Formats: sequence, C-alpha cells, structure tokens
Amino acid sequence: MDSKISNIQRLSNPTARSFSIAGFVALMLLAIGSVYYATYTVEYIWRWYKVPKYFMYKDTVSITASSNGTVKEIRANGDKFDIIITDDLGDQTYTVPKGSFDLEEGDFTSPGDKIAEYEDGWKPGLLTIGLWITLKISFISTIMGILLGILGGVARVSDTPILKWTAITYVEIVRGSPLLVQIMIAYFVLGTTINKILTMHGLPKLEPEWYGIAALSVFTGAYVVEIVRAGIEAIHPGQVEAARSAGMTYFQSMYHVILPQALKTILPPLAGQFINLIKDSSLLGMISIRELTRATREGITTSLQTFELWIMCAILYLIMTFTLSMCVQYLERRTSRK
Repeated sequence: MDSKISNIQRLSNPTARSFSIAGFVALMLLAIGSVYYATYTVEYIWRWYKVPKYFMYKDTVSITASSNGTVKEIRANGDKFDIIITDDLGDQTYTVPKGSFDLEEGDFTSPGDKIAEYEDGWKPGLLTIGLWITLKISFISTIMGILLGILGGVARVSDTPILKWTAITYVEIVRGSPLLVQIMIAYFVLGTTINKILTMHGLPKLEPEWYGIAALSVFTGAYVVEIVRAGIEAIHPGQVEAARSAGMTYFQSMYHVILPQALKTILPPLAGQFINLIKDSSLLGMISIRELTRATREGITTSLQTFELWIMCAILYLIMTFTLSMCVQYLERRTSRK
C-alpha cells in the first residue's frame, strides 16, 4: 500500500484547513490595515458617522422673512399654526407645525430673520437615489437586452438572408464601438432629434434615462445574440429537423424545443453579461443621469468624504452583482434538475 499522501488529501486535513482559513483572514486584515495605514500617512480623517445621511436623512425646513414686517396674528390651523406677517407687500401667511417658531403677535421681523424651522420627515439620500436609479435602469435594460438577444440569436442562425445578415450587421456594429460612444450618440444625436420631433408635435420630451436605457439595451443585446447563438448551435441539428417534420414552423421549433434546452448552456454567460450591465450603467452619469456613481461623485463634491463614499459605492455595486450571481446560480440548479 502506498504510504504517500496527495496534496489534495493534505489540504482536506482539518488542521491544514484551519491554517488555510487563518491565512485568508490574516490576508484580509493585512489588506484592510494597509489601506488604513495609507490614509494615516496622508493624514486623512475618516468620518464614517456621516455616511448614513447619504442613505436617509431628516429634511430640515427653515422659513425666513424676506422684508421688514410685523407679526399681525398667530392662529391655530388644525395641528399647525398660521403666522400672518404684515410687510410692504401686504399680509404674508406661513403655515408651520406647533413648536417650530418662537414669535409672538406684535414682534418685528427683518430680512433674513428666522420665522420657523422644523423637520419635514425622512428623505432618501444621494446614495439611495442613485442605487434606485441604477437598479431601475439595469432591470429594464436587462429585460430589453434579453428580448433583443433572443430575437437576434434566432435570426443569427436562420437561413433567411434578411434575418441572418441583419443580425450579423447589428452585432458587428454594436460590438465594434465603445459603449460610451453609443451612449453619447443615443443621447446627443438621437435624443436631440427625437425630442425636437416630439416638441414640434406638442408632445413631452423623453427623459435622459430612456436614452441611457436604450443604449444599454442595444449594447447588451448584441452580446446576448452571440450567447444565444452559441447555445442554439450546441443543440443537435437533428432536433430542429424533427420538430420541423412534426409540423412546427421554424420559430415554433425554436420556442418549444431548442431554446428551453439551450437555456442551461447560456445561463452562466448571461449572468456575466448582466453583471457587466450593472457596472456599465455607471457611464450614464456622462449624460446627467444620477445613477450610483454620479450620486457618489456629487456627495464627495459637497462633503469631501472621498474614501468613505467610494468604498460604500463599491460595496453597493458588489451587493447588486453578488445578488444577481446567486439568483442565476439558483436558476442553474433548478434547470439542471429538469
């Protein structure tokens, strides 16, 4: 009997596994410590306690006088109070909550004097707004990209020239140019033209978000076309022939026979493509869409919390992409059982 122990057997040893876990933890602590040491050397002051307000904060409303005046009357108005101030423009009425003011009838006010100040409930912060817009754009773009990709993939393997050549042209043009350029064309070229036409016909303009969604959908769809094509070609051609001989049309055979089987093959690369879509949405800040990256930049501009907000931004992207990855793995397990 051979007494030699393989490397795999050594790694499966409980003691070796414990040392391996300890080594990983030590490596992570070393990385975190290096970041903190680097910030210490540049005398950066960490202010994590200010980060929560970029998710949710209480909005403070402050009402000030615009000219010289006199408090004419203070009267109850339900659970609030009406403060009536007489100035050069006449009577000005301010409705404010109870306890938000420190005025009495007959008091004089000057420009800039505080009439009332109160909290107006919880409001979403910059990171919450940016996260929501990123999720919304990514979800819509994913659905549209899947539809374009499936239609293009089916057309790509078709023998009909108009379908096949159109799909090939679409894929080559979109994959052959940078996404940022496509976003600029969608917004500044197509967007300007379409909004001009809509305005001429008395219709409201489309928001920049929709041009961003269109650019992401078209870009993602081009890659999904090739993923779907590879999945379809992995299925034996005899199955298409069998479906056609059973009386199905080309598209019926694709929908009922080929695509359900190809789904198992195309799910992993699809997951990678949609993870890239979430990250690519950060480019939409170039056309004034307040997605997560742009919202982070705005927060840094006002607070100078560079390290905290960029680290939080990266964590939020990681949460989104990791969640999507877990969902796709779940779908893979479900489809593998069938």
